[in-house]
Amino acid sequence: MSSQKESTARTLVVALLVCLVCSVFVAGAAVALRPTQLENRQLDKQRSILAIAGLGEAGMSANQVKALYKERIVAKLVNLETGAYSDEFDANTFDPLVAAKDPELSKALPGSEDIASIKRRERYSVVYIVEENGELDKLIMPVRGYGLWSTLYGFMAVQGDLNTVAGLGFYQHGETPGLGGEVDNPKWRSQWQGKELFNDGKLSIQVVKGGVDPQSPRADHQVDALAGATLTSNGVNNLLHFWLGGNGFGPFIANLRAGEA
Repeated sequence: MSSQKESTARTLVVALLVCLVCSVFVAGAAVALRPTQLENRQLDKQRSILAIAGLGEAGMSANQVKALYKERIVAKLVNLETGAYSDEFDANTFDPLVAAKDPELSKALPGSEDIASIKRRERYSVVYIVEENGELDKLIMPVRGYGLWSTLYGFMAVQGDLNTVAGLGFYQHGETPGLGGEVDNPKWRSQWQGKELFNDGKLSIQVVKGGVDPQSPRADHQVDALAGATLTSNGVNNLLHFWLGGNGFGPFIANLRAGEA
C-alpha cells in the first residue's frame, strides 16, 4: 500500500512538473510573439484602409502595403464630442477600441442612443484622409456595431464631397457564412459605391429588405439587404446610422464640410 501511494505521488509530481514547464514555454512564446502579432494586426488594418479607399492591388507584399499607406494615407485624431480635429493623442498610435473600454476615455451609452449595441463609445477616434493635389479626395471612418452573432468591425469611405459613398467593408465579424457573412461578398459591397449618405442635410442611407426600387426617389440612398440575414442587415443599417449620426462622426462631417474641423 505504501509503495502504491509513493507511485501515485510521483505520478502527480511528474504531471505537475510537466504542466509547469509547458506553461512556461507557452507564456514565453506568447510574450515573444506579441510584437509580431501586433505588427500583423497593424498590417491587416492598413490593408483594409487601402482597400476601402480603392488604393493598391490585391496580393501586395507587406513592404508594399506599408509604403503605399505611408505615401497616401494621413491619420488624424478626432474629438467625437466637439466634432473637431485634436492633438490630444498621437493619431498613428491611438486605438479607439482600447479607449472605448477605458471609462476616462469613453462614455456609457443609454439604450435609447445605443442603436449599434456597442455599450460604450470612445471620446476620441481616428479618421484616415486621402488627398489629391492638396484637396480632400476620400475620408475613411472606422465603424462597428452588432449584427446577429457578433460585432462587425469595418471602415466606410466617402468621397471628397462628404456625401457619396466610396466603399464599405468589414475586416472582422462572426456572422453566419452564406447568410450574414455575405457582408464580405464583393457583389454586395459594390452596391454601396456611389450611394449618397445625406438628403437635404438629413442622414438617409438605408439598408432595405426586398430590394431597392430603381424608380424610387430614395434609390440613391438605399442598398439591398442581405438575403436571409435580416438581423445582420439591420445591424449594418443601425451601425451606420450611429456612426454617421450625432453620437458618431456626424458633427465632424458637418464641421469638415463647413471648414471648421
